Amino acid sequence: MTDLPRGRRAEYAAATRAAITDAARLLFARNGFFATKIDDIAAEARVAPATVYAVTGGKQGLIRTLVDLWSQAPIVAQTLSQIETLTDPDEILRHTAAVVRSMRETYGDIIRLVLSTAPHNPELAENLRVATTRYRDAIKTVATRLHDVGGLREGTTVAEASDILWFYFGYSGYFTLHDDNGWTYERSENWLATQAAAALR
Repeated sequence: MTDLPRGRRAEYAAATRAAITDAARLLFARNGFFATKIDDIAAEARVAPATVYAVTGGKQGLIRTLVDLWSQAPIVAQTLSQIETLTDPDEILRHTAAVVRSMRETYGDIIRLVLSTAPHNPELAENLRVATTRYRDAIKTVATRLHDVGGLREGTTVAEASDILWFYFGYSGYFTLHDDNGWTYERSENWLATQAAAALR
C-alpha cells in the first residue's frame, strides 16, 4: 500500500473503512453489540483484526461512527433548510413525517441497536445522548418554524410544540406503529402527520 500514489492510498483507506463499518453494522444488527467480536467483523470485512482496531478504534469507535452516520445524515440538514422555505403548517408536518420515515427505513437498525444497548454500556449511552440532542434540536427547529408561520394553537410555546412533536416523531412513534403493530410505513406516516397536526392546532 505504501507504493501506491497518494490518491490511491486515500481511496484504499476509505474503502477499507467503509468495508469495516458495513461489516460491523451488519453483524451488530444480526448478533447484537456484545456478541459481535472484532474477529467476526474482520472476517466479514476481509481484513486483519489489527486493521479493524487501527482504522476504526475497535467496537466503540465503530458504534460512534454508526451513530454519526445516522444522526448527522445529510438529509437532516437538507430537510431543515427546506422547512425554512415552507409556509403551510400541514406541509411542514407532512414533510417532517416523510423524512422521519425515511430515516427509520434507512437507519432503523442503528437506532434500535443503540436504544437497546445504551442502558448496558456507558460509552454507548453517551453516544445516544449526543444523538438525541441532535435529534431534539432538529425537532425544535420544526416547532420554531411552525410557530413562525402561525401553525400552533394559541398559547402553545415552541418548547411545548417540541415536546408534542417528539411524542409523534421521536424514537417510539414509527417503531410502535410499524414494528409492534405491523402497520406499513405509509400508513404510519400519514397517521402521525394527521395526529400531530390535530395536537398542535
